[in-house]
Amino acid sequence: MGLLGDSLDKAAANTATRPIPKSAGAQVRFLVKQERGSTKAVAQLLNVSQRTVERYLTAQIKRPRKDLAARIEREVRKRWQPRVRDRAKKNAARTGGIVIETRARFGFTAAPGTTDDGRIRLITQHLPPAYAARLFEAQASGATEQQLQNIAAEGLQEIYFKDHGRRADGLQVEFTDIDYVELDF
Repeated sequence: MGLLGDSLDKAAANTATRPIPKSAGAQVRFLVKQERGSTKAVAQLLNVSQRTVERYLTAQIKRPRKDLAARIEREVRKRWQPRVRDRAKKNAARTGGIVIETRARFGFTAAPGTTDDGRIRLITQHLPPAYAARLFEAQASGATEQQLQNIAAEGLQEIYFKDHGRRADGLQVEFTDIDYVELDF
């Protein structure tokens, strides 16, 4: 995925109420449990041999290579506390909304006499639940990074630039050249 999709995943992972298992053995045990005891499925998931997974389970191997450690941790984070993550997403989509912090280039299309030169802005803005729900639905349906950016740009356009419709009536905002984006619910 891209920056916005990864930020949505990271924000969802940050809602966990317990830390992920620390040791590689505990992480592999968790993955095996998630795969209903199948060491073969975990081996395919991590791109290692089935015997390697079995060695982690019996503590014959305790410290994985850096690349394997990163893969193990990434897979554990994906599967860690899914109900807590879903509950936080539902809360953000219903009542809480989402906070977006980004540094990106914003370009404008507006009435004659205004500038359309894009410039880099640092914006931290709370978006209402409707935009959070649209972002989550789009991500769940496999939307592209550009589609997610368009939803975020529309939210920032209405809330930040147009101030809920109180100013800049014909303004259209383009959200490009994203330096970074962080989300929080």
